[in-house]
Amino acid sequence: MVEFSLLQKILISVIPVIFAITVHEVAHGWVAMKLGDRTAQMLGRLTLNPVKHIDPIGTILVPGMLLAFGGFMFGWAKPVPVTFQNLRHPKADMAWVALAGPLANLFMAILWGAITKVGVILYKADIAMGEAMFYMGVVGVLVNTMLMILNLLPLPPLDGGRILVSLLPGPLSWKVSRVEPYGIFILIGLIYFGILAMVLWPFIGLFLALVEASFYLPENFFIIYSSRLFG
Repeated sequence: MVEFSLLQKILISVIPVIFAITVHEVAHGWVAMKLGDRTAQMLGRLTLNPVKHIDPIGTILVPGMLLAFGGFMFGWAKPVPVTFQNLRHPKADMAWVALAGPLANLFMAILWGAITKVGVILYKADIAMGEAMFYMGVVGVLVNTMLMILNLLPLPPLDGGRILVSLLPGPLSWKVSRVEPYGIFILIGLIYFGILAMVLWPFIGLFLALVEASFYLPENFFIIYSSRLFG
């Protein structure tokens, strides 16, 4: 195994991270358009051009700092605007719009799992690009898994919170939706006290194990090789 420089780590990580957050947001806008709201389309946000989705803090500053200080590269994009009142069935359709983002990450995690497997095969055949390829796949699987699981947390304004608001009956739905302005502060608190990691990591670990089994990869493959890349 080679020792990667900071530049190599950036080159390996940047494509999986940018695609994970960009496709996630485009999926929200695309489903909203199909259900009657063309806000994202009119604002030019239904594009995979990452420039349209860059958030200076979430797409550049946070991932850059994490990578520079030896952490796993992670981030977020500008949310795609959705005018829920324009949807044909606003309350019910909200769930499908919200679910689109995590589903996009699910499909991308599987795709990166396949890329990881191809990279391993090439590496074992002593083909130079194989190692960088499977490390890129490792990043792709991890970041998409983390985004998918995190966003399914039933806390507004996360996608899981929007799904919950859509499914609950009127009065209860309204009460839960009122949490949204404080959701980010609740999330920060959960992170600070270590509660978020305790809640999410069992689900993340289970999904990673399923991907490993599906592509005949060794147990804990993604955790081991992400540690070697970013450790």
